[in-house]
Amino acid sequence: MADSLSLAMLVLLESLSPEQRAALLLHDVFDYGYPEIAEIIGKSEDNVRQLASRARRHVEERRPRFQTSREEREQLTQRFLAAAQQGELAGLEALLAHDVVLTGDGGGKVPALARSLQGRNRVARMLLNWMRVVSRGPGVTLSPTEVNGGPGVMVLDGQQWLISAWSLEIAGGEIRSISSVVNPDKLAHLGVVGDLASLVGAHRPRPDTPIDPQPDTHNPEGGTP
Repeated sequence: MADSLSLAMLVLLESLSPEQRAALLLHDVFDYGYPEIAEIIGKSEDNVRQLASRARRHVEERRPRFQTSREEREQLTQRFLAAAQQGELAGLEALLAHDVVLTGDGGGKVPALARSLQGRNRVARMLLNWMRVVSRGPGVTLSPTEVNGGPGVMVLDGQQWLISAWSLEIAGGEIRSISSVVNPDKLAHLGVVGDLASLVGAHRPRPDTPIDPQPDTHNPEGGTP
């Protein structure tokens, strides 16, 4: 399932309750009948039908209404890469949706966001701050790629070892969400994984040395995307 679904859809499924998610996937994906699902999750058949219906409606309501062509997604990804690498705050913000969401997954093994960030200014500043830190390591680059069937970015260290993978959800000509994976266990199938913890730790600025000329005082999360 994880290989065949886009990361954006997986995020939508995570927003459902466990019972809603089970009812939806078992019925719509694995073709289980409602009586079988009722026995599996310990609910009546009527309750299972309601759970699946609500889950279906929730997913449909949150899906992007306007699809973007592959060419448009690739162009937007290239502009995103250029703005991130060049440290252009205004240029990066212009590509993000007003309510864009940034999530991080470190798996408890490397520094990552403690919780999701929302809003184009906060997300743009976090991305640029993180880029400033890791770019102090020699040869760090961003490379466009495909993640779970959608546009994405690989962050590579100077040895071209992978330190992070970003999945971009693009709709209506703007980036609506960015999901970053720095958990080495989840990156291993993509290639050789670099040592992000050492890279960030070695180049982390002192607490009294701001890396953002206009720090966001409403961003206490810290960590890396």
